[in-house]
Amino acid sequence: MTKTFTIAVTGQSLIKHDIRNTDDLAFQSVRDLLEKADFAFTNFESTIDGQHGGWPLKGSFFGCSLPVVLDSLKDLGFHGLSLSNNHAFDLGPSGILSTLEEVERRGFLHAGIGRNQTMAARAGKGSFNGRKIALVAMDAGPGPDFMYAGDAAKDRPERPGVNRLHLTKVVDVDAEAFDYLRLIRDRIGYTDMDLGNDSQPDDRPPVDPENEICIARAIFRRAEHFGRRVKIDQTSLTRHLSEIRSATEDGGLVIAYLHHHHWASDWYQVSSWVGDIAKACIDAGAAMFVSHGAPVLQPVEIYRNRPIFYSLGNFIFHVKSETSQWTAPEIWESVVGLCAFDEAGELTAIDFHPVVIVASSSGQHTMLEERLMPHLAHGSDAERILMRFQAQSLSFGSQLTIIDGTARIIL
Repeated sequence: MTKTFTIAVTGQSLIKHDIRNTDDLAFQSVRDLLEKADFAFTNFESTIDGQHGGWPLKGSFFGCSLPVVLDSLKDLGFHGLSLSNNHAFDLGPSGILSTLEEVERRGFLHAGIGRNQTMAARAGKGSFNGRKIALVAMDAGPGPDFMYAGDAAKDRPERPGVNRLHLTKVVDVDAEAFDYLRLIRDRIGYTDMDLGNDSQPDDRPPVDPENEICIARAIFRRAEHFGRRVKIDQTSLTRHLSEIRSATEDGGLVIAYLHHHHWASDWYQVSSWVGDIAKACIDAGAAMFVSHGAPVLQPVEIYRNRPIFYSLGNFIFHVKSETSQWTAPEIWESVVGLCAFDEAGELTAIDFHPVVIVASSSGQHTMLEERLMPHLAHGSDAERILMRFQAQSLSFGSQLTIIDGTARIIL
């Protein structure tokens, strides 16, 4: 009989509270589901306030967690954590060091942050039930340069931080608008010195002088249409693909992870650049690509018999009611994906189990602070989540079969 190796993937875990002390059966069912996997993976969407201390480096979207939340994730059955995200640097380098220390103390496989760039870019590696697993985790921002890890150089010490996939936001405008913008720049006397000052604390962005104009931090590109796009730094991408390739050659099933906040106006729309990066990671050898971006469940695509999870939404989402943008029901709904691989490392099937974040088995609550833990969804909730996921994924060529409150892709 062929031995199957199962990897469980979930939405991001923005966790601020210890959620172990509950006898809620619907929550226990989620734990039971994760325990079926040989390797369970989530993104730890926070930074640890530990013995290294730190200082808040954000305004209202600041967040940190006490080390005990990692015990909650361990108790839930998680083996691996991506640490590269927009909250990883909320306490600065001190938070990076505390997070590394506490994650390693609990034996998690992890990737995405480090004492310097070389360490942050390194794949996390481990062995689970006789199978090698590797994780390469990146963050594409947007974020200030100083949140990203840096190697030491002459007269410059190393900087603990996040593993960066370098992107630049660009606004496309037509030729007429481009000429107006250039005229405005010249009339107000906006110079390279002004750009350098406005870019602080970052370095000034690279700009094509013939086809791009940068005023303050906004880059405008001459195009045939209006729109927004991101420009991928190929040197940065090549470095990450090399790490994926190396981990694959070492014999591991490689999870390529990306976190980003370059969302489309419609949160359900997948930006084409994410697909380009996902497919490049798989071409380099990754067994799957997992991403968290817009805080909702986005489609799954199968590329070269390997899954691309464009956004798995939220699994644990501890936020406050005063933040009104998190009230849409879709923000609190997602799936747990159980990905089955054969002995040759080929994907054979994915089972999707719908989850909804609530306060208790009685259902949704008005106060966001009460929605502490994910429950397996049943009945009309399960049908709604899976049918929406099925329809979105079909547009990417993925055919999901829904049976008895779960969905499946067979390859």
